[in-house]
Amino acid sequence: GLMTMTKKTKTEMKKVKLTLVKSVIGRLPKHKETVKHLGLRRMHQTVERELTPTLQGMVNKVSYLLKIEESN
Repeated sequence: GLMTMTKKTKTEMKKVKLTLVKSVIGRLPKHKETVKHLGLRRMHQTVERELTPTLQGMVNKVSYLLKIEESN
């Protein structure tokens, strides 16, 4: 049914580690918001997220502030 389908896609979803390596000070307000919504508050803070199309877009927008690693 529906539950097995959602579970399957979750395990297949790639995970990425995002680290904030550049300061958001003086950046575009929209970019600051994006970083905040990714869950990053401090410099060199790392979060692990599932790479959904939405997240991919957010990461692309502020990629110049981030270090991006694939994690398993």
